[in-house]
Amino acid sequence: MKLITVSREFGSGGREVGKRLADALNIAYYDREIITALARETDLDEKYVERRLEMPVAAQSFPLTFSHSFAAAAGLSDSAALLGRQNKIVRELAEQGDCVIVGRSADALLEDLHPFKLFIYADTPAKIARCRERASAGENLTDKEYEKRMRQIDKARAANHDLAADYRWGDMRHYHLCVNTTGVEIKSVVPQIAGIFEAWYEENGL
Repeated sequence: MKLITVSREFGSGGREVGKRLADALNIAYYDREIITALARETDLDEKYVERRLEMPVAAQSFPLTFSHSFAAAAGLSDSAALLGRQNKIVRELAEQGDCVIVGRSADALLEDLHPFKLFIYADTPAKIARCRERASAGENLTDKEYEKRMRQIDKARAANHDLAADYRWGDMRHYHLCVNTTGVEIKSVVPQIAGIFEAWYEENGL
């Protein structure tokens, strides 16, 4: 099965990398679709679900079997319960067939399916510039406000990822390919990323 997980720093362009890569390989792509499915399953507003999942969840909120069971136990906090349900959806989508999954700690959650693990990062000015390009109308954050937001979101991503993994989020030794998008036009490097993946896939006989 062709399975690619994309971990990324906030503002680094990981979402664009994932979508373009899925298109180049002609396989399914999952990102916000996971939030949509989770909101539908829980009968909650998508924006609420997204905000809750941007919060770090304390490790003590979970049973010891959390990272293996992909299930939320009764009595957990809102964020913890949503995270557990999200993990279940990630597993179900991955098992449907070839795909690219962006974020959601998929690299750790799907370790047994042997995904090709990407990590996308960039320097702070490049991430701020990308955030400004994609900002919604009326969003006028200062550079410091963007930096604070990036730190908060990446901290939550790292904390929630590390609940399910035996390695640290962003530790480049545990990814197959790390791409610095600083000063790079993403669409111009995706063919190279696709080529590296195809070579890895062929070499490993997956």
